[in-house]
Amino acid sequence: MTATVPERPRRLAYLGNPAVAVAPLRALHAASERLGIEIVAVVTAEDRRRSRRGDPSSTPVGAAAADLGITVSHDLSAVVDWGADLGVVVAYGRIIPVSLLDRLPMLNLHFSLLPRWRGAAPVERAILAGDAETGVCLMDVAEGLDTGGVRGRVTTPIGADETADELRERLGVLGARLLVDGLAAGLGAPQPQQGEPTWAHKIVGNDLRLDWSRTAVELHRTVLVGGAHTTFRGERFKVHAAVPCASPSGDPTPGTLVGDVVAADGGGLQLTEVQPAGRPRMPFAAWSAGARPVDGEGFASDG
Repeated sequence: MTATVPERPRRLAYLGNPAVAVAPLRALHAASERLGIEIVAVVTAEDRRRSRRGDPSSTPVGAAAADLGITVSHDLSAVVDWGADLGVVVAYGRIIPVSLLDRLPMLNLHFSLLPRWRGAAPVERAILAGDAETGVCLMDVAEGLDTGGVRGRVTTPIGADETADELRERLGVLGARLLVDGLAAGLGAPQPQQGEPTWAHKIVGNDLRLDWSRTAVELHRTVLVGGAHTTFRGERFKVHAAVPCASPSGDPTPGTLVGDVVAADGGGLQLTEVQPAGRPRMPFAAWSAGARPVDGEGFASDG
């Protein structure tokens, strides 16, 4: 049986890795005196190379913890030795063993409105599905994937042109406030999740393939997630920014390029920022001036 979450914890261990987990960590640290808490240590992934030629570097959370003067560890099992009475998990990316939860209760900031989008990629899946809103839940970490009771939530609309990176950053700030407010008020009792779960499976390459037989709105959502790709003249071609629009004149076959618009099902996708194979990302106009595509050339849907 997992350990019980204290209503007013005093010693916290923080578990996280990416940039989205930095805002909650900094918010906890800034409010620590007011809340009467201490962040005893941060657990994050080991240092690694972030580029081919760079030296190994810390995760964003590890770097923030070092900047704040908080002990950093890469050993998850060590949290029980620090005297923490609560673990706070934000985008840690690993399943917490039940054997550890039996000894240290944990809360998680999850970036969706549970039980919708349990799993690894809730922000991306919400955008791909065309959800009008999403949010953050402060939930118990329990056995099973994102199944714990919810102790607080905040809801926010998803902007029509909001990228996954932009939305994730905004949710991190909202989650930081939710976490601090929850600790300040006293954590209370969790509420069971209500409704039918949906699953936010990890994003893979095929999810980001631009299938031109789909609608322009669906293709735009794929671009907003980041990493959208197609094939042009036999090579990988990435689309970093685009706008859904009317179909090019003549209603060409989906995938056909006319000016800066690629035909799709019932509309078109106006390309604004692209990246051809082996080149940096650039405005479409700059690419077009060099590549000189001919109206009627096509993008393949198997990119």
